[in-house]
Amino acid sequence: MDLVTKAKWDKASANFDVMAGYGPEKRWEPVKRSMFSKMGDGRILFLAIGTGLDVPFFPPGRDITAIDISDGMIEKARARVARYDGEIKLQQMDVHDMPFEDDSFDQVFTSCTFCSVPRLIEGLKALHRVLKPGGELHMFEHTGSRYFPFSLMMNLMTPLTRRVGPEMNRTTVENVKAAGFELDEVQHVYLDVVKIISAHV
Repeated sequence: MDLVTKAKWDKASANFDVMAGYGPEKRWEPVKRSMFSKMGDGRILFLAIGTGLDVPFFPPGRDITAIDISDGMIEKARARVARYDGEIKLQQMDVHDMPFEDDSFDQVFTSCTFCSVPRLIEGLKALHRVLKPGGELHMFEHTGSRYFPFSLMMNLMTPLTRRVGPEMNRTTVENVKAAGFELDEVQHVYLDVVKIISAHV
């Protein structure tokens, strides 16, 4: 268990809904709903449930295992999870140390997660391990940019933002491929910064 990361997000959980639960969620809701509509009837892993802000966007009747490194985040998520019309099993867990057996899940979903996983390629490899052959990875993520001045701004901001939350300049698409996934589609939602990444094992 990465106790430094856990402590950072336990602390952030107190005000997370204020920071992320209004403007950002309303802005990206249609895009997230579209991505989550791909949730199938098999076993689904949702990485980094946070305070559960994404739960209202899930289609009903799914079998979801939702994990987060932060106890504080999970406690905040419980009320939203209780209102979900389906099954969500909450577990406090570090993606780097998941106890699930190989080939356990049909799909994995993430939402603004791999801006914060410390050992990001190792974390993606862990997701690859627990996915069944042909299993799908769907990610709503913000990443670094190739374009000036955004690239410069993100590089300058990252040393500060990583102390309290996410990093701003991750190369997540390249990291997905480096972890062994076959890339299916990259959908640019806002410039080349906010995107949906779809891949499979």
